[in-house]
Amino acid sequence: MELMDIRGYANLMAELGLTGLEITENGRTLRLERSEHGSPREERRPVPELPAPVCADEYINVTSPMVGVFYSSPAEDAEPYVKVGDAVRAGDVLCIIESMKLMNEITAETDGIVAEICAGNHQVVDYGHVLFRLKMR
Repeated sequence: MELMDIRGYANLMAELGLTGLEITENGRTLRLERSEHGSPREERRPVPELPAPVCADEYINVTSPMVGVFYSSPAEDAEPYVKVGDAVRAGDVLCIIESMKLMNEITAETDGIVAEICAGNHQVVDYGHVLFRLKMR
């Protein structure tokens, strides 16, 4: 399948208001998805500017290792993995990022206290997007 074919399918999806399209050609399957409100780029919320801490060494940013969708809990009706003020230990699950239909657990690399959650549930995040700020203990 050629790049121009894929772009044509994407344009067709936008024109018809489709949120998903799956095409099988020559034994290969291509699945295109977009949100109901437009492309993921349009939905991205800017990361709020954070006030500089008194001592930058007291905080660590947990960033996204991939592009995907941020989920704060393991299921829609479940409690979030962490809340602001929660103490976490290295290895504790902080969130899930869905990328290419795979659920990837994001864990704390160090002990700390959740000072800020910088991504919203169901938000599309990029590589390097700050997800959490942890205050070092």
